[in-house]
This record gives sequence, C-alpha cells and structure tokens, in this order.
Amino acid sequence: MKVLVPIKRVIDYNVKVRVKADNSNVDLANVKMAINPFCEIAVEEAVRLKEAGTVTEVIAVSIGNKSCQEQLRTALALGADRAIQIDTEENLDSINVAKLLQKVVEEEQPQLVILGKQAIDSDNNQTGQMLAALTGMPQGTFASAVKIDGDKVNVTREVDSGLQTIALTLPAIVTTDLRLNEPRYASLPNIMKAKRKPLNVKSAADFGIDLTARTNLIKVTPPAERKAGIVVESIDELVEKLKNEAKVIS
Repeated sequence: MKVLVPIKRVIDYNVKVRVKADNSNVDLANVKMAINPFCEIAVEEAVRLKEAGTVTEVIAVSIGNKSCQEQLRTALALGADRAIQIDTEENLDSINVAKLLQKVVEEEQPQLVILGKQAIDSDNNQTGQMLAALTGMPQGTFASAVKIDGDKVNVTREVDSGLQTIALTLPAIVTTDLRLNEPRYASLPNIMKAKRKPLNVKSAADFGIDLTARTNLIKVTPPAERKAGIVVESIDELVEKLKNEAKVIS
C-alpha cells in the first residue's frame, strides 16, 4: 500500500508571530519555520502504518519554493521513503493546492492520502475536503484513530457529540486531528539518511493548472492587547462593575 502525505511549511508554533509594519502580511524575516503540526501528525501516522507492515511506501509532498525542501527532508528523517516538491513562488488558495495535489494523486495512485486537517497559518480546514471532491475519493476528517482493515480504513472522528467511527473504502483521504498520535523526534542517524533519500522537484506550471488566486489578502493586524484586570473588594462591587461598566449583566 502506498500512502501520500502532503505537508506545509509554516512558522514554528513556538514562535510569536509578528505582523509587518505596513500590515500587508506576517513578517517571515529570520523566523524559524517548521512542518505544520497537523501535517507532522499525518507523517507520523503514515510511518506507524508502515512499521506495522500495512504500508509499503510513504511519499511526502509539499508545494512551495526551494525553502520547503527543509520540511520535506524532515519528513524523510521521520520515516517517509521519498519526497516531491511542487515548485512555485505563488501564494496559493486552498482550491489551487487541492488541484495540484489531485494531479499528484493521479500520477502516484496512492491507496491512502493522509494530511493535516488544517494549517496553523491560514486555519482554513479546506484542502482535504476539496481534494476528496476533486478525486472522488471518500474522506474521513478530524481523525483521532486510523485502522486499516483489508480494503477499508476505519476512521474514528472527533465530532461535536463525541466520537464517530466510519469505514471508508480504499483509496481514501484522511485528515488528522491533534489526538491521533504524538509525533516522534527525528534521530541524528535518520537525519543523515534523509539527505540520501530521493526528493523529486516538479514545476507547478507543468501541471497545466490555472493558479490564479480567488482571494486577496487585504490586511493583517495583530489581536488587540488585553487590558490589565482589576481587583474588587466584594461581590457587590463585582456585580456593580459587571452591570454598569462591562454591561454584561442587567
């Protein structure tokens, strides 16, 4: 079984995000970048399936300029067998990302596509669902457990009412939630081995897809700073302030 794992290069989740002075975008200068945490969970799940003997090959794919090769090498160090970079300088909408991934799916013919449910930069939560629609493959989103059973994959999903388990006929698409697993750290020997694993670079233009953006980024602003709280001396004073100053009760 072949598994395709799309990953995205984002600002490391431990880094405090800064906005450019002109509010045109997030400032990426001298900022540590990493694999999107949900994508890292997807890589870990694919590698675990391979270690269990269910999967024979794990392919990592990322869309972006040469800088995303760093994250692809990290995925290779975590256990992926080979990687594909779709080279482009464009800032792509989710639908264009899904269309490029559709072409990769058509070329590679994976039995399973595992990807993060969302990226922590855009938070769109769209690409997996769009890819499922474009490929006609069944989808299991927000997965907290994945189990291969013959020609089906059982996906336990986190929904508002609790947990829901669905059976998808392979090939299928699964998007990962935080509680699916805890990603491993790449060991030094595996980091060295990753440098020798194949990384194929393809131009986005070669796929023949119109990558014109459907959305425009108008402005980016940081959240308003929280004001310092106040200490009240009594319940009566608290009620008075909630009623007359905060106006949250009547």
